[in-house]
Order: sequence, then structure tokens, then C-alpha cells
Amino acid sequence: MNENINDLLPALIALRRDLHAHPELAYEERRTSGVVAEALRQAGLEVHEGIAGTGVVGVLRRGHSPRMVGLRADMDALPMREQAEHRHVSRHPGVHHGCGHDGHTAMLLGAAQQLARAGGFDGSIAFIFQPAEEGRGGAREMVQQGLFDRFPCESVYALHNWPDLPAGTAATRAGPIMAAADRFDIVLRGRGGHAAQPDRTPDVVLAASELVTQLHTIVSRRIPPTQNAVLSVTRISGGQSHNVLPAAVELTGTVRSFDTSVQDTIEQAIRDISAGVARASGAAVEVEYTRYYPATINHPEPVQLALEAARRAGLDAQTAPAPAFTSEDFAFMLQQRPGAYLWLGQRGAVHSAALHHPSYDFNDDVLACGMRWFVAVARLALHATHFPPKQ
Repeated sequence: MNENINDLLPALIALRRDLHAHPELAYEERRTSGVVAEALRQAGLEVHEGIAGTGVVGVLRRGHSPRMVGLRADMDALPMREQAEHRHVSRHPGVHHGCGHDGHTAMLLGAAQQLARAGGFDGSIAFIFQPAEEGRGGAREMVQQGLFDRFPCESVYALHNWPDLPAGTAATRAGPIMAAADRFDIVLRGRGGHAAQPDRTPDVVLAASELVTQLHTIVSRRIPPTQNAVLSVTRISGGQSHNVLPAAVELTGTVRSFDTSVQDTIEQAIRDISAGVARASGAAVEVEYTRYYPATINHPEPVQLALEAARRAGLDAQTAPAPAFTSEDFAFMLQQRPGAYLWLGQRGAVHSAALHHPSYDFNDDVLACGMRWFVAVARLALHATHFPPKQ
């Protein structure tokens, strides 16, 4: 595809860097959503604001077909301090676009501008700008507030920049592409006491140490080798003095998997092991297990469309050999509509930092790649086989 978008790029690069300099956390993307809404209006789109608080949807219509496709970008930043020296470094201490959502937003805006002026499709496109992807379930909230009732998309597509792939490449796969994300919080309680008299209170520090060891046997001993899962304890908290046995120790961690039966097995194992360790140590235990994102499951036909769109956009289109254990709340949209999620290569000579790293910055050289991909997806989807909505 020889899509002439070069004249759009300077303004989009400036917009992307402006968003990077003014990052906003989940459900606080008021400035960002205002920038998005104004850019969509200037491109001539029908604009809908306030969906899930700060979400924005722009609708572009051409021709006579009643069909609609959805294209989605996320807008929120991360609660972390940026460590960089470029001119567009975050002006908000402790908030950083460390996942590239500023780039996703700019690419989808660029695609909207190009499709508004060049057309090439018959039907309607819903440009979905979603808040709160980073652990707060913005996609779920948009769906619950009637996203697909108001905008009846036949299919929906999204991308994420991917530092593991070089710029100019794209990859996706049918079936699972991103993992389900669960969180567990465990509290072990004793009475507390003097460290010189450990016989007078359950030692919850010792119990917590045993529990960490036991939890890390779940995947290797409870899950079949043909299944994939990750369990990590990420925080242990308890005690304030060198000579006091604390009355409570808290543990927090995450579980990643691709199958609900694996989730069920791991959750039950965490509860059973925690109860057993508590019983053996004489402590009391509380377990809270939260399944906050399901696995991101791509649909086969839209995956083929996404790969063909990548080829038409001039990208090296690849079938991803395996899913990633990171998670993505686009999963909630794919539970409601057929669609596909694509990884867009981001790595360059300068841009090599991993996602969620303090020195990460989006690679502006791939803005054109993402724009062309979104444009190609819209045109193919509105001239392709009908994907019936999931019942």
C-alpha cells in the first residue's frame, strides 16, 4: 500500500510527544481525551465523549453499508517516574508513558485523519480511545456502559508496540496472545511478641517464608506440562523492629495463565497451601484472589485479516510463535466481538528499552507503520466476510 501520509507525520509526532510530556493515569485522562476529541472533530468525525468517564469514540461514515468495524487505542500512563533526558520528558513526577499508549493514541488519530480525507471503504469505522488499560479495566467499563450497543461493530482490532520485535515488523496469532492476569493477597496472623521468646507466638515470618516456597511449587507440580502458567510472589511486608516478632505478615503476587481450568487449579492450590501452612504454624490466614483480566484470545479469521493488513502496510508480517505472559484488557472487547490484537515492532537503534521501564520512550519512526496498518484493517474489514457478533 502506497498510502501518502507523510504530510501528517510532523504534526502527529508533535502530538505524540505532547501526550508523552503530559501523561495521565487511569480514569484521569481528561487532558488527553480533550486533545483526542478536538483532533477527531477537526478531521470531520462524529465525536462521542464521556464513555467510561474519559473514553472517546469517533465515528467516520462513508457509502451506504450498515457495517461497522472498531479500531481501538489505549490512552493511560503508568504510576512510575521517568528516567530520561529528551525534551518531551514527563512533566508530572511519578507518572510516565512507559508503555507507549501515547504512540497508540497518535497512530489511531493519524489513521482517522487519513481515512477521513482518503476514504476507500463502505460503511462506518468506530475509533475507540480507551481509558484505564493499566490494571483498571477501562475496556470492561466501556463494554459495560454499552460500547457495542451504541457502536455495533462487527469486529474490533487493536495493536501494541512491541520492543521485542524490530521496527518494520508485525506479529499476531490465532487463539491466546496475552495471558489472563490474577492477583492474590495473603495475610498470616499471629499474636506477635518478643523475638527472644518465639515459643509464645506463632512465627508468621517463618510461616510466610515457608508459604513462598510452597506457592512456587504449584505450577511445576499442580499444572500439566502441556499447559502454561506463571506464579510470582512480588511483595512481602511485616514487622518494624529487629527484636519483635510481628503479629501479621502480608504477601502479594500475580498469576498468569491462558486457560480458566488452570486458573481454577491455581486458585484452589493457593487457598489449600495457605491453609495448610497456617495450620502447621498455628497462625490464622486470609486469602483474597482476584481475576482482573481474562486471557486475550484472538479469532482466526480476523487474525488473517490483521496479517494481510500488515503486509499491505509494508510490514514484515509474522505469525507469533507463542503468546506473551503479559496481560491486556482488550480481552474484554474480544469476548464481545470477533477481532485480533497485533504486536507492532518498536525496537530501533535508540529505542530498545522494555515496556514499563523508566527509560522507555515510544519510537516515532513506527508511527507511520501503525497508521498504515489501522487504515488497511478498516478497508479490508469493510470489504471482507461478515464476522457475526458473539452470542
